[in-house]
Amino acid sequence: MSVQVRSVYRRLVFLTWFFTLDLIMFGAFVRLTDSGLGCPDWPGCYGKITPFGASGHIADAVLQQPYGPVSMSKAWIEMIHRYWGSLLGLLIIAITYMAWKYRKQLGRSAGLATFCLVAVCLQGAFGAWTVTHKLMPVIVTAHLLGGMLLLGLMSWLAAREKNHAAIPAGVSFAKPWMAAGLVILFIQIVLGGWVSTNYAALACMDFPTCHGQWLPAMDFSGGYSVLRGLGELSNGEIISQEALTAIHWVHRNFAVFVFVYLFAIALRLRKEQGLRAPAQWLILLLLAQVLTGLTTIFFQWPLLIAVLHNGGAAGLVIAAVTLLVRLSRAGTDYKVLP
Repeated sequence: MSVQVRSVYRRLVFLTWFFTLDLIMFGAFVRLTDSGLGCPDWPGCYGKITPFGASGHIADAVLQQPYGPVSMSKAWIEMIHRYWGSLLGLLIIAITYMAWKYRKQLGRSAGLATFCLVAVCLQGAFGAWTVTHKLMPVIVTAHLLGGMLLLGLMSWLAAREKNHAAIPAGVSFAKPWMAAGLVILFIQIVLGGWVSTNYAALACMDFPTCHGQWLPAMDFSGGYSVLRGLGELSNGEIISQEALTAIHWVHRNFAVFVFVYLFAIALRLRKEQGLRAPAQWLILLLLAQVLTGLTTIFFQWPLLIAVLHNGGAAGLVIAAVTLLVRLSRAGTDYKVLP
């Protein structure tokens, strides 16, 4: 019985982890297609379960604003994202239930699963606030960060269920370095989210300079003013090009530091058999992020590349968390239960 329970639990964890990654990718698609207000209320669409029931309201909105935030396609994109999020919540409830009920058979604390449940509930709240606050940049960025944090927690859960080769105790020195790397990765994700939610991806159209200068004219106070509406400064004026440039420039240049730091750690860790796979993935994803980031600039933000850039960030979180979890086992005889 206990072997069967562990098998079901493990499969459920990996399925939910996969759904979390997919939802983050689809969330990027929602944001990049400007579908976040495709249904301007929450949790339904004009009070209906599906956009079909709200077709009259959607038609009126399109008639009033033909190029506005509401259309039938955008409504479906937004609602599919909500349905997907609801399914993810149900899966995490199931994981938490099993983690508590069968904690002795699983040989695991239920604390991490409970944290995942709290995180997905907060994500639901931020999803609602994203709509009710009309895509306020700080709310949308927090929603993105929350999704990445949830993915990190699910990756932690999944990494605990994955077998790997023994890791020598001498590698444990890298654990604090990897933990610091995960922190700076999340800082970069926040900076990237701020670029995306402020639509600053094309604020600098050249590389490696910006507007032909290493230090272009920038408005940091305006760009990083937190409590303001979309496309606005804190005083209600339209956000300036200098503010958008500052947002883009900081993300671009901090990326260099993140790349060098994580690349150096991954090169060292890939020498150990038990760390080789996630370390190699970290290296490949770092290179892919550079490629998709540059392609976004040179090809003026094509949708597929922009979504892949968001997916690359999610992949970096998975690889970094997996490395950190495995480093915590260095020098132990840790084995996943059958």
